[in-house]
Amino acid sequence: MFALKKQPDRDFIVLNITDPQLTGREWESGGREKQILTYTIDELVKRTSPDLITISGDLSYSNDLDSYREFAKLFDSYKIPWALVWGNHDSQGGPEAVERQVGLITKHEFCLYERGDSSLGNGNYTIAIEEDGKIIYALIMMDSHDTMDYTDPDGKTSRQWAHLLPQQLEWYKSEVERLGGVKSAIIMHIPIYAFRTAFEAAWNSEYDPESVLPLDSYDTKYWNDGYKDSFGVKYEGVCSYPADLGEFEFIKNVGSTDTILVGHDHVNNFVINYEGIKLAYSLKTGMGCYWNKHLNGGTVLRISSAGSSLEHVFVDINNLG
Repeated sequence: MFALKKQPDRDFIVLNITDPQLTGREWESGGREKQILTYTIDELVKRTSPDLITISGDLSYSNDLDSYREFAKLFDSYKIPWALVWGNHDSQGGPEAVERQVGLITKHEFCLYERGDSSLGNGNYTIAIEEDGKIIYALIMMDSHDTMDYTDPDGKTSRQWAHLLPQQLEWYKSEVERLGGVKSAIIMHIPIYAFRTAFEAAWNSEYDPESVLPLDSYDTKYWNDGYKDSFGVKYEGVCSYPADLGEFEFIKNVGSTDTILVGHDHVNNFVINYEGIKLAYSLKTGMGCYWNKHLNGGTVLRISSAGSSLEHVFVDINNLG
């Protein structure tokens, strides 16, 4: 477990970026993809002055080491602690490829990463936030894997986006207990099934979600009663495991987590307070793989002694020229 200190007179700022997904070739070419990504991250760091940078997966699109090498150099250049969870693209090369990536990033001075129990996946670990020597909040970093088998009601089996393992949830519960039950956020890549049910419950079906502009989504008319503090858009489906395996109920019953922050779906950025837990998509960072230029930036988790809050920070690339 890592421990970072919060100053008593200011909030602790976590800047999360997600799904940059550049290839080593795109880094090497120095083309538009790299320019937009580095400009966006530079702007985010400048504007938010984070105490920690987190990455909710898919650093690379092609799973090649050159991209991880360049990312690690970039993040270390800010001289701010940074931590990551792996996304499905990061994991596609299998455990041996991930181990090579781990060996590369952990050589960098400001990288926070623990391998964790390999039976749980790649990199399940905790970052505690301390104030005056006391833990007040925790970031629980969890591996959401790549794909897993799913058998539909007709008995047909297919590969679908993965889910948290039962033993991961038990590990999560034990971490919360070890921390004394403090409030926490889970940072992972692939959303859990509850993101589907939350949007269905929260969104006012009088409106087509794909027709609403990102900044207009803060208007309460788009959200049902009980969800008026929601914001953000849903321009694609929620790409979770297709069955509800009870992950959300388990996390809710543990009683610690107030935020689940994910990436994966590049043109979703909704944030919904669902049964006491904010289910949040981070804003995608850069144009890697696919994007919507109006949904470019990062997401800030602001931690105070009283709890946490979330906000998206949009970066307009028109200023790049």
